[in-house]
Amino acid sequence: MNNHIEQLSVRRLLEGDVLYRIPMYQRNYAWDEGEITQLIQDVIDYSNREQHYYIGTLVVFERPAAHGATVYETIDGQQRLTTLSLLVSFLKNEAKHNALWYRRLALDFECREHSQRTFSAIFSNHTDTLPSGDINSAILNGYRIIQKVLPQKLTEHRVSEAVFSEYLFEKVQIMRVTVPHDTDLNHYFEIMNNRGEQLEKHEVLKSRLLEVLNRIPDNEDRTRSKDCFHLIWEACANMEKYVQAGFTPEQRHELFGLKNWGLFLPKTFDDVQNAVSNGLQRGEGDVGSMTLTDIFSHVGLATGESQGDDEVSERFNSVINFPNFLLHVLRVSTGKDIPLDDKRLIIIFEDELIRRDDPTRVKSFGFALLKCKYLYDNYILKREFIRGKDGWSLKRYKWTEGGQKRRSERGYYVNTFGEENGQDTINRNILMLLAAFHVSFPTLVYKHWLNAALFWLYRQDNKNSKLYMGDELSPRQYLGYLRRVARAFVFDRFLGGHGEPDYYQIIYESKPNEECKSELTVLAGAKDRLSFGKIENNLVFNYLDYLLWLNHKDSDSIIKAYEFTFRSSVEHYYPQKPLTGQDILPVTILNSFGNLCLISHSKNSRLSNFMPQAKKEYYRKNTIDSIKQYLMMKNDPWDEQAIDQHYQEMKDIFRKDLDVEVKRRDKRGSNIDA
Repeated sequence: MNNHIEQLSVRRLLEGDVLYRIPMYQRNYAWDEGEITQLIQDVIDYSNREQHYYIGTLVVFERPAAHGATVYETIDGQQRLTTLSLLVSFLKNEAKHNALWYRRLALDFECREHSQRTFSAIFSNHTDTLPSGDINSAILNGYRIIQKVLPQKLTEHRVSEAVFSEYLFEKVQIMRVTVPHDTDLNHYFEIMNNRGEQLEKHEVLKSRLLEVLNRIPDNEDRTRSKDCFHLIWEACANMEKYVQAGFTPEQRHELFGLKNWGLFLPKTFDDVQNAVSNGLQRGEGDVGSMTLTDIFSHVGLATGESQGDDEVSERFNSVINFPNFLLHVLRVSTGKDIPLDDKRLIIIFEDELIRRDDPTRVKSFGFALLKCKYLYDNYILKREFIRGKDGWSLKRYKWTEGGQKRRSERGYYVNTFGEENGQDTINRNILMLLAAFHVSFPTLVYKHWLNAALFWLYRQDNKNSKLYMGDELSPRQYLGYLRRVARAFVFDRFLGGHGEPDYYQIIYESKPNEECKSELTVLAGAKDRLSFGKIENNLVFNYLDYLLWLNHKDSDSIIKAYEFTFRSSVEHYYPQKPLTGQDILPVTILNSFGNLCLISHSKNSRLSNFMPQAKKEYYRKNTIDSIKQYLMMKNDPWDEQAIDQHYQEMKDIFRKDLDVEVKRRDKRGSNIDA
C-alpha cells in the first residue's frame, strides 16, 4: 500500500477533532530563536504574494481514535509542527478574532507531563500560573520568542497581524504523509534516521550550472571544466569542514602552498584546473592521462587516510549553511544587490547565470566559490567543539609533516592571527566583534555583516594596498574595517533616525547616513530610539558590550573571560511589575536604556519580577549574560538616579566611539572601506 499524501493549509492541519501525538522516541523540542525567526521571516516574505508557501512534510501514522479525535502519531516533522502550534496559539491568545477556529489543542505529548502541562497553559493563555518546576522550558522559551519576534518583524516589514494570520492559516501549506497501517514503525524510523539527504535546492542548482558548462564545444575542455567545477563544489559544500579537506594532500600543495596549505595561490578557474591536475600527477606518478572524474575516489581515499582529529566535520559548526553561502558568493563576486535569502536560490541563479548560457561566467563563479570558502574558513568565526568543550574560534588550516610517507601529511589548526606572530590578543579582539555580529543576526538569511566581511576580504588581493604580510592578511586592517561596519550599522542605520540607508548601500555603495557626520545629531535623538520597544536590533546592545569589553578587559577578569551568547530578551533591571510593597518607577525611567540589558529568554521569564538585589544574588552563582548588566549590578541602590547615571555613562561610550568615526569620515570621506 502506498503512503497517503494530503496537501493541507495550517488551518486544515490543526482545526477540528484531530490530535498529533509526539511519541516518547522523538527528541524534545529543540528549536530556538534562529529557527523560529527564520520561519516567521519566511511567512512574512511570502505574505505579499498570491502563491502558496510550502513548508515541508509531516510524516504520521494513524492510531485508533481517542475521545472523538483522530490521532496521528508523529514520525517526522515534529519540530515544525510544534512551532506552528505555538505560533497559532499566540495568534489565538493575542488576537482571538483571527483564530476562532483553533478551539482545541492539537498536540499531545506521550508520557511527558511537563510538556503537556506547559503547552496546555500556553494554549489557554495562562503561562504566568505555571510553577517553575513544572514546565518544559524549551517549549515555553519557544513561545516567548514568538511573543517577542513576531511583533518586531511585523513592524519592521509593515505587515499587519491580520494579513500575516490570514496568509499563515490559509496559504502556508504542509504535506501530511500518512504511512500504511502495516508499516513496521521501528524499521521505518530507523530508515529515516539513516537515509541519505533528499535532493536539495543547491544540488539541483549544481546540475543546472553543469548543464551550462556542457555548452563548451571542445570535448576535452568540456570534460575537464565540468570535473573541476564538480570538485570545487563538493569541496565547498560541507560548511563544517575547511575547504582544504576536499582535496588530496598533493592537490593542497598546488592550491594552498607547498608545505603550507594556508595560502590561496590560484588566480583563475583555469589555475585551479591546472593545479588539481598537477597535484594528481605529483601524487600518483603514471596517471597523468586520468580525468578528474577518474580520481574522485582517490580524493576520498587520500583525505580519508590523512584524516585525523584535524579534519573531522564534527569539530566545527558553521554560522551559515551552503545554499545561503552560495548567494553571498554571487553577491560578492558580481557586486549586484542579490537577495540573501535561499528561498529564491534557483530563481536568482537562473537570472544571473543560467539564462545567460555562458560557460565563462559559470567558471568564474566556480573560482569565486572556492576563493570565498577559503576566506570564510580563515577569517569568519565558527563554533568549535574540542576536548568536551565548545566556544567561538577564528582559526586557519596549516600543513604538518606526519611521517615519512606523503600520505601521512595532515593539517592542523592555529589561531588565524595567533601566537606565532605574537598577536593572539588581536585574534580575540576580532573574534569578539564577529561574535557580537553573529548573535545579533542569528538567522541563516540576511547576514549582512558576513557579506560585508566577505566583500572586503574578497577584494584585498586584487588591490595593491600592502594589506598582506607574507601569507597573512593584516589583522589591524581587517579589525578596522569590521569596526567601521559595526558603527555604520549601529549609528547610521539603527540610531541615525534620518533616511536610514539599507545594508547594500552601506557595504557596496558607501552611503552612510549624512546626519552621522555629527555625533550630536545622532545621540541627541537617541534617547527615544534607545528606549524599550524602540531599539531596532540587538547589535545596539552587543556592540556596546564589545566596547565595554575593550575598556574593561585588562582590569576585570570576569569581563576579560566574557563570551557572547544568543541572548535576545530585553530585561528591565528594575522590574516593570515589582513585587507587592516595592516602589513603582515612572514608565520613562523604567523604559530608559539605563535600565535595560540583554539576557536569555529563560532567565527573563524566571527573573522578570525580581528586584535588582535578588537578581544580583542570582547572578553571583551563575554566569553573567551581558557586560552592561554586570556593570549595572555594581550600583546599589538601583534607583532613578542610578538609572540616569548609567544611561549617561553608556551614552558616553557610544559618543567616544562615534567621535572616532566622525573624525575618520571628515579625514577620508564616508567610505567605510577607506
